[in-house]
Amino acid sequence: MTKISIKALALQQLHAAAEAGGGRAAHTVYGGHEKSLRQTVIGMIKGSSLGEHGNHDDATVYVLQGRIQLRIGDDVWKARAGSLLIVPHERHSFEALEDSAVLMSVAKRPYPPGQILAD
Repeated sequence: MTKISIKALALQQLHAAAEAGGGRAAHTVYGGHEKSLRQTVIGMIKGSSLGEHGNHDDATVYVLQGRIQLRIGDDVWKARAGSLLIVPHERHSFEALEDSAVLMSVAKRPYPPGQILAD
């Protein structure tokens, strides 16, 4: 078993984000390309963003610290520390409304949403 302090990792990523050119930094806590589950702590400085991108996997974003917003087209959802966002399978973006840290969890699907596997 491995024990990790997500709170400490969030602070570490916020400090790294403050020094990074893009205003964000990330560390994969668990998983990666070889696993079906990937969990990543992302630190974001106010005003930084994760640009619009697609998503066919199941994903959630748990706000550890600060406030963020999720944008899908003209729709915007704001979330603060303690909020869990279930990310839809649509093109979307995130922006930090203040210095923030999130835990992003992604469970890779073996096929795109809506596609039914043949038996």
